[in-house]
Amino acid sequence: MAKFLIVEARFYEHLNDMLIDGAATALEDAGHKHEVLTVPGALEIPGAIALAAESGRYDGFIAIGVVIRGETYHFEVVSNESARGLMALTMDGLAIGNGIITVENEAQALARARKTEKNKGGEAAKAAIAMLAIRERFA
Repeated sequence: MAKFLIVEARFYEHLNDMLIDGAATALEDAGHKHEVLTVPGALEIPGAIALAAESGRYDGFIAIGVVIRGETYHFEVVSNESARGLMALTMDGLAIGNGIITVENEAQALARARKTEKNKGGEAAKAAIAMLAIRERFA
């Protein structure tokens, strides 16, 4: 049994609740434990994961957040830089599932967040579990 940390950027609460539910269900179904940590925004997720990784308390991580396109360039910055930060941590050997969804509107976000539809929270948790197994294989 592994222990995962779900790091969420709690901006759209109702959407995050669905994503976290999907991730938690996938982790529990696989026999793993988890905790949830809330950060201010998606840009803070990689930093929080890096800090949590230093503690040695977690075997893997799931990033959860929702970025909906607005009228400014901010969408691209948040989407690209949060993904870049997570990728850098993955390349450093951390087992991370990226469940930060980047969408045009709330309808797209709902379709991706619901467990009965695309279940991106559950998919992110399964990706983190898979990456942990790969890391352990090569340890």
